[in-house]
Amino acid sequence: MVDEREQGREAYRRRAWDAAYQSLSLADLAAPLGAEDLERLATSAYLTGRDADFHRIADRAHHAHLQAGSPERAARSAFWLGLGLLLRGESAQASGWLARARRLIEGRDCVEQGYLLLPVAEQALARGEGEAARASAASAVEIGTRFADADLVACARHVQGRALMQSGQVQPGLALLDEAMLAVVAGELSPIITGLIYCSVIEACQQVYASSRAREWTSALDRWCGQQPEMVAFTGACLVNRAEILQLHGAWPEAMEEASRARERFSRGGEREPPAAALYRQAEVHRLRGEFSAAEEAYRKASRSGWEPQPGLALLRMAEGRIAAAAAAMRRVVGAATDRMHRARLLPAHVEIMLAGGDVEEAQHACRELEEIAELFDTDVLRALAGHARGAVELAGGDARAALGALRPAFERWRQVEAPYEAARARMLMGLACRALGDDEASSLDLDAAGAEFERLGAAPDLARLHALGEREASVRPHALTARELQVLRQVAAGRTNKAIATELSLSERTIDRHVSNILRKLDVPSRAAATAYAYGHQLL
Repeated sequence: MVDEREQGREAYRRRAWDAAYQSLSLADLAAPLGAEDLERLATSAYLTGRDADFHRIADRAHHAHLQAGSPERAARSAFWLGLGLLLRGESAQASGWLARARRLIEGRDCVEQGYLLLPVAEQALARGEGEAARASAASAVEIGTRFADADLVACARHVQGRALMQSGQVQPGLALLDEAMLAVVAGELSPIITGLIYCSVIEACQQVYASSRAREWTSALDRWCGQQPEMVAFTGACLVNRAEILQLHGAWPEAMEEASRARERFSRGGEREPPAAALYRQAEVHRLRGEFSAAEEAYRKASRSGWEPQPGLALLRMAEGRIAAAAAAMRRVVGAATDRMHRARLLPAHVEIMLAGGDVEEAQHACRELEEIAELFDTDVLRALAGHARGAVELAGGDARAALGALRPAFERWRQVEAPYEAARARMLMGLACRALGDDEASSLDLDAAGAEFERLGAAPDLARLHALGEREASVRPHALTARELQVLRQVAAGRTNKAIATELSLSERTIDRHVSNILRKLDVPSRAAATAYAYGHQLL
């Protein structure tokens, strides 16, 4: 006769969560499970996406511990019930379970006291009270250390890190996250705590644009999820995070695939809606590729699932030429945003859309705020975003030299973090700035490189914009001479030698030789005298 209870326990040890759930459920039908096995069954339900079953079974475990005269363990079950409800946004019920847990251990020196400090710290973080969150988390670390509870210590340390990051102390905060993650990747923590910390740390890294860390921890989470193919919880979040990272690194088809897998994975449990974040990520890639109808549909679906579809939807409106609609949307969301990191995600699009609408002054204000946030949090991606915005604003204001001064460091940072699309966008602006300064050779190099990258990525709207710029340039210069070549031609027509022209324009004589050769070739004339005659005949002087 099959012993379902033992089979369930064995499946639990192997992290075969669905098999554990099925076997322990059958064992429970034959004879009610004890508190320990109910906890295993509740964990298996959680990890396989059976949220309602998790709460029902954790409730039974709570009462089983009470009947067994173990108030501390009963309080631990109540903590998990409260935390689960808190994460789902059901704060009233969560508050009730957490209050019950506190009452059960009142006056007792136990590790559960530390666990009950975690939601206190999380709620303080949500209110923006970083110092209060750090104090609660520090007390939890002390309790966890005293009771040698690795789960509690890791959780509390990671909350301390997030609190530091919220106050602008990014590097010390990231160091605490890294410390907490050591226990995670070493497999020292329980499965639910492992998944919660993974997801929270990755989200915290992405909020401050610590892209290399986000990529590293997402890869680790992916490996952990891959070892547990029956797990539903956390896998969808892992795939969405991977999709965002892949998008940044220019792997757009792979990003779409991961977002699709996230939607499929979330629906596997039967009780969860496809994640709105995955829909938004798909919309972003559709927009970048110029698939505007598909992007529109995905943004709308994300919105119906409760996700704010900005700034992506506003950028779509801008790409469609609906600048007024884009500007109105961005003013609304930026006006409502209070958290600095949330604003940092909105401000780059705000700058771009305001410039598209000709509102340089508002773009300037948004750019300054983005620069202040980048100075405070000091990560490469934020610095690159701020530099890119500054370059765009200066270029729109007519100061091409200042624009280049901001764009070149931004371009290098984009290259360092392996963000080819953003690097190409910066390089396109660099090309326009060089053109404005009369350095058409550098402009051509930058614009050609940007165009090649846009073509490789499939960034159709950006490629179309680049081609339109070239067509406008050709229409005002049917002779195909660059601004620098026209400048040299005027000097040639004045009778100056190449050496004299080089001195006048502060260029090398070799560069002038090359320009003169290009002029003769483009005008299809045999000599300097013929070029001079062409210039007078076509009113180029």
